[in-house]
Amino acid sequence: MSLILLGVNHTTAPVEVRERLAIPADGLADATRSLLQHPGVREGLILSTCNRVEFVAEEDDANLPDLRKFLREYFSLQASAIEPHLYEFRERDAVRHLFRVASSLDSMVVGEPQILGQVKESYSVAREVGAVSKSLERLLQSAFTTAKKVRTETEIGSSSVSIASVAVDLAHRIFGSLEGRQVLLVGAGKMSLLAARHLMQQGATQILVANRTPERAQQLAAEFHGLAVPFADLQEHAPKADIIITSTGALGYVFTRAQAQAILHRRKGKPIFFIDIAVPRDVEPAANEVDGAFVYSIDDLQQVASANMVQRSAEAAAAEKIVSREVDRFQLRLQSLDAVPAIVAVQEFAEQMRQAELERARGRLASLSAEQAAAVDALTKSLVNKFLHRPMQGMREAARAGDGVALDTMRRVFSRGNEESLRNDEEI
Repeated sequence: MSLILLGVNHTTAPVEVRERLAIPADGLADATRSLLQHPGVREGLILSTCNRVEFVAEEDDANLPDLRKFLREYFSLQASAIEPHLYEFRERDAVRHLFRVASSLDSMVVGEPQILGQVKESYSVAREVGAVSKSLERLLQSAFTTAKKVRTETEIGSSSVSIASVAVDLAHRIFGSLEGRQVLLVGAGKMSLLAARHLMQQGATQILVANRTPERAQQLAAEFHGLAVPFADLQEHAPKADIIITSTGALGYVFTRAQAQAILHRRKGKPIFFIDIAVPRDVEPAANEVDGAFVYSIDDLQQVASANMVQRSAEAAAAEKIVSREVDRFQLRLQSLDAVPAIVAVQEFAEQMRQAELERARGRLASLSAEQAAAVDALTKSLVNKFLHRPMQGMREAARAGDGVALDTMRRVFSRGNEESLRNDEEI
């Protein structure tokens, strides 16, 4: 397996960089197809969330891929715009990183449960477009198993946390209490659903929901006894809210500086708080310059998330041990697979030799009955298998020890010039 992982996340790139690389859900399949068509990519997967964009590729040994070039061309970016923010992992390090991501150890909010579902969604899309085959299939299934073990064997997810819950925690800190506060949710996806739950727990009086799909807005509003408002009338209803939480997939700003100023004018000086957990961002950063408007992006949630990390440090350490153990197990499995071609080559060579010797002796064995001929065939098979047992056991041990030289030697010896060797044996 020749694996490479290239990406950016919330620790290496600010939101203004991440949003330039963000891939909307409805564009993920096309982006994955483009990755698969890039020279040197045998298998591929793309993970795009509010906190990270990562590209995973199984390399074609004959033509190594330039994933940095893929990023520049696909997103039409200059190298200087993204290069300082990129990280790259290969082989074992890439495996470890992916296992940590799936286990929510690399998340802004350590232990949040959403990331595993996002990895699974990326995997599903990659499978649908034919970008996942044997290598990435093994890798991803192992990542899912690792994440499950982290969840079941540690308390890292003991309390339900997410970016949405951190956003609500921030709103609580701003107001002191959410009792009697009006909240507008813009976007009715999973993040909005989680935010609504936490807001109601904190005492919010009414929740307004706006979504481009009216049915989804009505469904979410009904669940929390709120009110669905038409997305087209968003600017009309926004002044009613004390807190606006946005989480859409819009490509442009949902709230501009001018619109924020208009909202504040209608609120007669009462402040309004925008908590923008979307990437790309829904609220123009310049809106923060308007008196009375306070805009918090997803990166501003990092301080709140840091407190969460302190509380979970002990569980995170236990989870890291599980990840290390599973990485070792995965690597051993890969090394065992490395022995398969060499073992097959030896078995095929031995079987060819056995068949050749039986053919040479055909004349001398002509007088044997069918039962006797079958006994000779079984005897020669048994002798070959017993002779090969020790060499094959040695190859498996070499694979587990990572001794690629021994395996390559066996492959060359038993897969090169078989026919010529057999002919030479006949002439002796």
